[in-house]
Amino acid sequence: MEKTEPVKLTSLTTKGGCGCKIGPADLAEVLRNLPIATPNPNLLVGLDTSDDAGVYKLTDEIAMVQTLDFFTPIVDDPYDFGQIAATNAISDIYAMGGTPITALNIVAFPIATLDKKILSEILRGSGDKLTEAGVTLVGGHSIDDQEPKFGLAVTGTVHPDKVRTNAGAQPGDKILLTKPIGVGIYTTSLKNGLLSKDEIVYVTKVMTTLNKTAAETMASYDVHAATDVTGFGLLGHASEIAKASGVGIRIIANQVPTLPRTKELADAGKVPGGTKNNFAHVADVVSYPETMDQSDRWILCDAVTSGGLLIALPEVQADRLLGELQHKGVDARIIGEVTEENSGRITVE
Repeated sequence: MEKTEPVKLTSLTTKGGCGCKIGPADLAEVLRNLPIATPNPNLLVGLDTSDDAGVYKLTDEIAMVQTLDFFTPIVDDPYDFGQIAATNAISDIYAMGGTPITALNIVAFPIATLDKKILSEILRGSGDKLTEAGVTLVGGHSIDDQEPKFGLAVTGTVHPDKVRTNAGAQPGDKILLTKPIGVGIYTTSLKNGLLSKDEIVYVTKVMTTLNKTAAETMASYDVHAATDVTGFGLLGHASEIAKASGVGIRIIANQVPTLPRTKELADAGKVPGGTKNNFAHVADVVSYPETMDQSDRWILCDAVTSGGLLIALPEVQADRLLGELQHKGVDARIIGEVTEENSGRITVE
């Protein structure tokens, strides 16, 4: 019997598509054209601050957290792709301080041209990750499409008084990050055949690691603001915290964890378009050292899939949270601080 080569999922995106989010500038322009919604006192978190999820108060004790995320394949293994997509979607619930409880699958798949086993593996990977997170799959929707895409809509719960948003950072807070960046550069390099098997395994592990431990650990601390670092990159999401909170943020570049060889791969030109769009979007609100080269600036704006939590909390608690996270196996680092000056801006040192 003739042996066939396995399908490379990352080769199936049309016109070089990367599955990246619509750029922040384009998205902001679209949202500006929407009519202003009638105020609802039960809507605790909506569109106003570009937060990770919506939060709607149901009772004095329970609020519902809702989010949705899907994208085209960024790795070739369908099981891993399903795991990454689920981890990424669930993360928004964790970033809001919530507990994920149910999920709906979102599937686009070329059912006539790709082996159905590929879709089965995508769904199996997602299902295993949902089980790990304690999330119940309640259904979904699928369409026949030329380009495979997968993701989930996730619902969680949180006490209305314990919602974590991106709008509460205070001067003097320390900034923690719980996963390394460089994922976008890595996945672009993967598509170009530049990663070793060990590097593919490593970046896949980073993307499939739930933020559950980090979220549950930060719950007992006085966290003033939190978000997860995803498509808009570290500086993009940090700038959302700065703007929403009316503060400045100082990022210490050499304390930001990156995946091994990220700098080398960036220097080789393997920087995705989404990362460059992020860099352009924050150009007016970020100040870099004059000595920082372009690759290092791009890395700080790299478009991440399933990144870590970005947490702002009082300085007196930061070292204790850092130690507890690291003790539990979370690759957390203190990467900066919140400042009173330079409101809405990021200063990189």
